[in-house]
Amino acid sequence: MSTLIYTHQACFDHQPGPHHPESPERLEAVLAALKTPDFADAVWRDAPRGTFEQVLHIHTPDYVEDVRAALPAEGYRALDAGDTILSPGSLEAVLRCVGAACAGVDDVVTQQAKNVFCATRPCGHHAEADKAMGFCVFNQAAIAALHARQQHGLQRVAVVDFDVHHGNGTQNSFYDDPDLFYGSCHQGQFYPGTGARHETGVAHNIVNVPFPRGTGSAAFRAAMTDVMLPALREFAPELLIISAGFDAHQLDPLGGLQFTDDDYHWITRELMAVADETAQGRVVSVLEGGYSLEGLASGTAAHVRALMGR
Repeated sequence: MSTLIYTHQACFDHQPGPHHPESPERLEAVLAALKTPDFADAVWRDAPRGTFEQVLHIHTPDYVEDVRAALPAEGYRALDAGDTILSPGSLEAVLRCVGAACAGVDDVVTQQAKNVFCATRPCGHHAEADKAMGFCVFNQAAIAALHARQQHGLQRVAVVDFDVHHGNGTQNSFYDDPDLFYGSCHQGQFYPGTGARHETGVAHNIVNVPFPRGTGSAAFRAAMTDVMLPALREFAPELLIISAGFDAHQLDPLGGLQFTDDDYHWITRELMAVADETAQGRVVSVLEGGYSLEGLASGTAAHVRALMGR
C-alpha cells in the first residue's frame, strides 16, 4: 500500500482576498513540492465532495445554514471579525476539505492506503461548532474523527496538531469525550489565546504543550518525547489524525517558533510509530496553516516523505 494524497481544483477557488495570508498560492506551493520525482510512488486522487451530514458531526445546523447563507454571489463576505472570508467558491472548497479527510479515514480503515495526506485548503482547526475563526470554516480533522466512529465503529480517535496556533475548535469539540484525544504543541500566549497546560479535558484527554517564542528543535523534540508521545501511547488510539500546520517553521512570517524540515520529518515518524503500535498504522494527515511559501513547501515535503517511509 502507498501513501495516498487527496487534493482538488476547487480548493483554489476559496479566495479570501488580496494580501490575505491564507491564499491559493499556499496550495500551489504544496503541490509543486509534491509533484516531484521524490514522490512518484504516491497515489493521487481528487477529493470527493463532503456531505452536510458529515459536517454536522461537529458543527451545529444553525451554523451550517449561516455559512450557506453568507456565501456571496460575487466579491467577499466575512464570517467573523474579518479573518475568515468567503468568496463564491468557498463552500465547494471547504466541502472538498471535509470530503478528503473523511475519504482518507475510509481508505486507511479499509486498507486501501497505508496513510493519507490531504493537500487541501482552507485550514480547519480553529472552527468551533457554531462559529468560524482564524481562516477556518469547517473543522475537517475533527469531522473526520467523528466520521471514523459513525462510519466504521472506531471508538478511540486521536488528533495531534503541530500548527503554531492552538486548535481551539478541535479541543472544544473533544473536551468532554474521554474517547477523543487532542494533543497540541503550539506557541503560547499567541492566537487564539487557548491551549494552556491546565486545559486537560474531562479525562486528561487533552494535552497542550505551549512553547515560548523562539523555541527550536531541541526543546520541541524533548517535549514531544517526554510529554506528548507518552500521553498518546497511553491513550492508545485506533486511528491517528494529524493537523499538519507548518507555520512553526523557522521561515514563517506569522509564527515565532524555529522548527525545521528535519523536525517535521522526525515528529511524523514518531507519530507513525505510535500508530503502528496501537492503530494498525492508520494515519490521516490534514493540511492546516503555514504562511511562508518556502517553509510550507519544504515542511510539507519532509512530512509526506516521512509518511512514505523515506
